[in-house]
Amino acid sequence: LLNSDNETVRIRWFRWANDDQIIVSAVYADKRPNGFSRTKVTETRLYVLDANTPKEPELLIKPRRHQYYSQYQDNVIDFLPDDPEHILLAIDLDQALLPSVFKVNINTKKKKRIEKGKRKIRDWITDRQGNLRIGISISYKNGETKILHAEPNSKDFEPLFSYNAMTEPEIAILGFGLDPHTLYYKKYHNGFLALFRMDLRNKSESLVLADDERDVDGRLIYSRKSGDAIGVGHSNAKGGKYFWDEEAKSFAAAISNALPDTRAVIVSFDKKENRYLLYTEKEDQPGEYFLGDRTTKQLGFMFGQYPALDDVVLPEHKRVTYKARDGITIEGYLTLPDNPNNAPLPTVIFPHGGPGARDYDGFDYWTGFFVNQGYAVLRPNFRGSSGYGYEFAQAQMKAWGLSMQDDITDGTQWLIDESIADPDKICIVGASYGGYAAAMGLVKTPSLFKCGISIAGVMNLKMLVYESRKYVGSNFVENQIGDDNDDLASRSPYYGVEKITSPLLLIHGEEDRVVDVSHSRQMFDEMKDENKQVEYIELENGSHFLKIQRNRHAVFAAMERFLAHHLKQ
Repeated sequence: LLNSDNETVRIRWFRWANDDQIIVSAVYADKRPNGFSRTKVTETRLYVLDANTPKEPELLIKPRRHQYYSQYQDNVIDFLPDDPEHILLAIDLDQALLPSVFKVNINTKKKKRIEKGKRKIRDWITDRQGNLRIGISISYKNGETKILHAEPNSKDFEPLFSYNAMTEPEIAILGFGLDPHTLYYKKYHNGFLALFRMDLRNKSESLVLADDERDVDGRLIYSRKSGDAIGVGHSNAKGGKYFWDEEAKSFAAAISNALPDTRAVIVSFDKKENRYLLYTEKEDQPGEYFLGDRTTKQLGFMFGQYPALDDVVLPEHKRVTYKARDGITIEGYLTLPDNPNNAPLPTVIFPHGGPGARDYDGFDYWTGFFVNQGYAVLRPNFRGSSGYGYEFAQAQMKAWGLSMQDDITDGTQWLIDESIADPDKICIVGASYGGYAAAMGLVKTPSLFKCGISIAGVMNLKMLVYESRKYVGSNFVENQIGDDNDDLASRSPYYGVEKITSPLLLIHGEEDRVVDVSHSRQMFDEMKDENKQVEYIELENGSHFLKIQRNRHAVFAAMERFLAHHLKQ
């Protein structure tokens, strides 16, 4: 029906619009005119697919002469479950960067504008009845943010919250309850993101969930049967979810009892919430899918996500903590291969990307791969990682290569001091920000790492900031990374090549739209000019992520060879 070779055009997401039609988002890399040059961009398009006929999928929004053709066309803000012929789509057809809201007929492709873009509103949110209720207004120039609210069936949007997205803690709207006057949102409470509920009739606020150790980091969970909000995702809660609905809480407990020590996620329910699709995973077991029936109390296995790993023994991840040089406690995950002699091990230090992200327990195919090759793996949640509160997350601001890098270094030294890592056989590996950290590790602590692997990593902070000026979010980039050229150069691997003494493997996708491929190309050229040990692999049609299986195989084969050469000799 709808085919993609996953090379130049990829399927981003798909969802049933009704019992017969599927809405599909397609994404691809492109270039748009920008003065006398062309700027690299990501584009998305929406297609309608009829599941019952072999008819070709149809483009939902077709270009019209003299009309701005939106770059992102897949922001469906409401699938209108009670109206199977229509969806609500936020798209900037009237003025660039100011999305209007259209009610689009997925059969005729006709659209009716129900709200024109205005007041720097970049996104819209509806209530459970399909009414347009919230507008998120952001100034790309100075970060001033307003969350605007309208009463049901009103077009008068008034400020509800305001803050500066560059300098102040965020307030994130999660959605409405079945009662159109009940709004759920997250904001910081005692330094950590917490879930709040507001009665919009009198603006009274109540705390729903707070955690003194972690941010409440998930989305609202809705009941398909009642349509109401019944819980929220929270990685620090048992099972990764917190329910305030008693029936949902009881069912979650039953699943937990039936599958102990397992992360279980309800993928979907039927309309009566009797039958359900369940996804499960453990640290030592890749994901599996089950079909459950609450009336018969049966749970039947369907298929595994990685069937080729059924006979592979995967180790558990141990959550560890260590002290950074200034006394801050850093958390991470340590995974060890079989080591009967308890001897120091060849080790991979594997910092995550983002950097506003974090590592968790549970199955991770990267870690599984490294451990299967015989390496210990440390995944540190260094300063700047998300989930540990506002102050910890903000520590990344203008700090790439500083305390964030020191946290990784200190974790490596901790492994050496604990006789876990062989000090002569440690490699630092990472992707995206982790790729930057890998290269920066070779610059800042050249004697600590035997080798480094950077996948889609930032190599030149000056170039990152300069290139961002082609896009609307450049002020946000400068606010995060910095704007002093000397400072940016001092924190860039590209300008520290002369300090590198260990071999570096660079890997990058040629169509990366997050970190441009020029970062790795220029780093490779500079290292060659300085007679440094360097290899470079460029992935054909590769994006920022290893979406193409051919490229994924090439990357893991290259890592296996490179690590074996430098850590097993």
